[in-house]
Amino acid sequence: MRSTKIAVVILAAGEGKRMNSDVPKVMHLLFGKPLIDHVVSHVEQANITDAPVVVVSPNHTQVQGYLGTRARYVTQQEQLGTGHAVATAHDVLKDAKHVMVLYGDMPFLKPASIMALAQTHLEEGNTITLATVKTQFEQGADSLLYDFGRIIRDEKGQIVDSVELKDATPEQAAMTEVNPCYYCFDAAWLWEHAHKLERNNAQGEYYLTDLVRLAVQEGDHLGSVDIEASEAIGINSKEDLMKAEARV
Repeated sequence: MRSTKIAVVILAAGEGKRMNSDVPKVMHLLFGKPLIDHVVSHVEQANITDAPVVVVSPNHTQVQGYLGTRARYVTQQEQLGTGHAVATAHDVLKDAKHVMVLYGDMPFLKPASIMALAQTHLEEGNTITLATVKTQFEQGADSLLYDFGRIIRDEKGQIVDSVELKDATPEQAAMTEVNPCYYCFDAAWLWEHAHKLERNNAQGEYYLTDLVRLAVQEGDHLGSVDIEASEAIGINSKEDLMKAEARV
């Protein structure tokens, strides 16, 4: 389902300090391949777009050296959050009609889910389409998702907000649908609204998730696709790497 309308941006500029390593986090090996390779390979298998755009740190060149022409690159000079990271890709993606956002340290999102996210977004004509996970946080991969942001829906089942756990009320924290932050945006809307993001949150960063609230406030149409809990797992430490290899 290759579409010239969809661009994929992969956020990979995080320093990964919890790795205790000089190697960029996304270049650590999982099953013998760097994390970023798994993500790019899944995008390639989904066949929804041309070469993805990878947002990288100015402090490392290993990602570019490894991926080569499989991707295009932009540099995030300051680590100011996911919203800022996506905004840095504007000049490279300005001709795209839609922008999908993925993460270089989340290697388990399946090609079929990438395809479903793109297809749902295009067919429904959404402003934003999210991947979400319904979970009880009880065991296995589900137990690892408690710290994820919560999806808030109204009585009609429509998404009305996505709230980071650090900023959630007790009632919101009790919600059992979480947001792994895989998105597909209408590109024109994204670029118009990215500059409206603010840093008035617990982390002091520009949250990409705040765009969900902006879209709801403006009455824009949001959609979602369900994915498995295992697809939402990210790698933040060497312990996470070992656990991931042991689970599969």
